[in-house]
This record gives sequence, C-alpha cells and structure tokens, in this order.
Amino acid sequence: MPLLDRIRRSLREHDLARADTRVVGALSGGSDSVALAHLLRALDAAGELRLAGLAHLNHQLRPAADADERFCRAAAAALGVPLLVEREDVRARARTERRSLEDAARTARHAFFERARRHFEADVVAVGHTRDDQAETFLLRMLRGAGARGLGGMHPRHGTIIRPLLECRRAELRAHLESLHVEYVHDETNDDVGIPRNRVRAELLPLLERRFNPSIVDTLADEAAIAREDWRWMQAATDDLFVAVCRREGRVRRIDAGALSALPVALARLVVQRAMTEASGGHPVSFAHVEEALRLGRHGGPPIDGPGQRMQRVGSDVVLTSRASGAPANSFRYSLSIPGEVALVEAGCVVSAETAPSAGAVLGNASVATVRLDRCLGPLAVRNRRPGDRFRPLGLGGQKKLQDFFVDRKVARQRRDAVPLVVDASDRIVWVAGHSIDAEFRVTDPAQAVLILRLKLLGGPW
Repeated sequence: MPLLDRIRRSLREHDLARADTRVVGALSGGSDSVALAHLLRALDAAGELRLAGLAHLNHQLRPAADADERFCRAAAAALGVPLLVEREDVRARARTERRSLEDAARTARHAFFERARRHFEADVVAVGHTRDDQAETFLLRMLRGAGARGLGGMHPRHGTIIRPLLECRRAELRAHLESLHVEYVHDETNDDVGIPRNRVRAELLPLLERRFNPSIVDTLADEAAIAREDWRWMQAATDDLFVAVCRREGRVRRIDAGALSALPVALARLVVQRAMTEASGGHPVSFAHVEEALRLGRHGGPPIDGPGQRMQRVGSDVVLTSRASGAPANSFRYSLSIPGEVALVEAGCVVSAETAPSAGAVLGNASVATVRLDRCLGPLAVRNRRPGDRFRPLGLGGQKKLQDFFVDRKVARQRRDAVPLVVDASDRIVWVAGHSIDAEFRVTDPAQAVLILRLKLLGGPW
C-alpha cells in the first residue's frame, strides 16, 4: 500500500484526524519529522486535515542545535507553513528538577507541544514516531521487565498527541524524502551506543533481523499492538473487579483471598498490584512482590514486608497495612487527557475534561467547573491531596491550606483523601473537584477559550 494511503488508514482507524481537525506537526529536523511535515502538507492539500503550523523546540543540548533550528525555519518556509520556535535550557532544567536529561527533555517537549497547540488554536499535535521506534520501545521495555501495559508501547493517540506514522518504516520515509529531493539533518547523539535505545537500534535489532527474523521490526510492532489491546481489556475488567474484591479501612487494604483465587491469574495480579500500589505510598511494586501476595492468598504463611507495607493472611483475607508516610495510604494519581475522562476507583467517581471556544452558557456548580484553558500548563492529572497542598479558593483573596479548606467546608475526615484534585503539569491545583477552582484559573472574559471539568459520582467513599 502506498505510504500516504497507509497514513490515511491510520488516521481513519484510530480517529486521529478528520477533514476539519487542526494539526500541528512537531519538527526536529530529522528525517522522520521532516517526512511527517511533508506528508501532513499533502493531506492538508487533499482536504483530509488542516495543517495549522509546525513547532520546533531548541533543547540547547548539542553544538548543532542552532543550525537545526535554522534548518527547520527554512524547511517550514519552503512548505509555506507557519513555524513556532522556542528555546529551553534542558540541561539546566534537569539539574534544577533533579531528573535525568532524557526525562527533562521529554517533559519540556510535551509542555511545548501543548503551548504550540494553543498558539495555533489546533486540536492535536502530530509527532513522527515510526514502526521502527515502536519495535525499539517494545524491546527496551521487555529487557527492563514489563507486562502488557508497558509492552503496548506507544499509542496512536495519547491525549492531544497523535502518531500517524506508526505504520511506516523509517527507511520508507527517507526514501520518500529522497524522491522529493528533500534534505534533513542528522542528530549525532543517535550514534552514541551508550544510550540504551541507540544500542538497541544499532546493535540488537540488526542482529535479530540478520540471524533470526528478517521481519523482526514488523513482528515486534504487531506484538505491541496486541499487548496494547490486551491491556485495555484487562484494565477495564480490573476496574470492576477491584471494588468487589478489595475493601479499604483507613491504612488497611483487605483482599478477599477466595474471590482473588477464583480470578484468572492475569486479572488477579492486576488487582493485587493496584492494591499494593495504593498501600505503598508511591514505592515501586515489582512482579515478585505481587507474587508473594498471591501466594499468601493461596497458601497463607508468615507475614511479609512489602514496599511501604506489611502483607499478611488474616482469616479469609490478604491484609495490606500501609507504613507509608508523606502521602495518604490510598494515594492516587492519573493522567487526564483533553478531551478525555478518568475513572477513579479509589474515589468512586469519574473526572472528565473537554475544551470549548468560550464559556458561553456553561455554569459552574458542585459537579462542573469552567476554567481558563490558557492558564493550564502542560498535561493535566487527577490526584488526591498531599501534605502541604495549598490553593487560592475563589473569593478568599489569598492562599489557603487544603487541609484548612476541608475543615471550613466540613468535609468529613474519612472523605478528604478521596476528593479528586485536578492539577496541571506544574502540580498547581486547578480544581478541588466538587468544591472550588483556584482563582488563578477563573474565567474573566466570556469569549476566552475554556476547559470544562466535570465530576460524576459512581457511589463509593463520597
């Protein structure tokens, strides 16, 4: 199938973009992103989407970074597409935030993509990940140890990020550029095999292709697609089972051992992992920890110290007693896509988000909040309270401790850990769901683009 037709199929099958979808293309200057820009321009010309602009972030990490920026400016001009360019000292960010350079760069990129999307008043940002990238991701996660969730690799769509080239090989994209006589830049850091992904790309994949399977990239990418759909099904099934099998009593989680043993092993592991993650207060929960808890459920035995918790068999239950400090025993945090929704089993509710061009007739009440879209930085998340949380409730004129706010609102002590908080990429509280938004996000102009947040209760700790 021709390259462009394959991309059309991906756009249609995964509902990535339609004729009226405004798309921003991420442009680094490398072959994949340059090919993406040209293909998006062709789809725009055919009336199959609207290419609103291109976006380039200069990470300031390499000597050639400024030259790459100049190349991207020229490439965008040649296509006749507007380009947004920003610079960020990613190395300084990594140092300040005490995170790896790779993690800091990823965070900076995603925050920039969201700014670019708003700058161009677009719906989504397209990035140039290919089938080769998907195969590399599968191998990396398998080597580190991952289940269906991790092996699912990169999704065609994640919030406002779309990946229309996941069915395309890197060599095909380069051949396409050569047929157009279009140049691209080479990132010399991709040659550094000290970086695990580069080592997989330069050494492991060629070996597997040469010695075991000439179609290994396609095989691994297909495996990722299978794992992704398996995970979606298991996650949905676990959401229903968790409430039936696990009970919360303050710092204690009680898992019905009989009900647990009746479940398929894959689902039982997910139920136990979720319960242990809640009880751990943020500590990593490994496969071995989950297996220890399952053995307690099947055979009993002496108590076991797990990550941030004590595990023991008490009667017909596996009991997890949290020893976590700093975060509540039932700590949770989930990504919130725009548009999208997230089910919070811990809080017995669903929180959703959608954009609107203006506040219009939308009125806020206990279950709906309308906030300024331009003030919400980066991807959103939904979590529960943490020690030291503060925000500025509407009408107060200053900051207030969340704990004091709950006391003033007469929120029962046992319910406070279950109140969802919508936060932005800087972990600023945007909305205390069901209670108040932060004054920083108050809509001041009816014509402003807004984010509409909704809370739907499903029955539970509320």
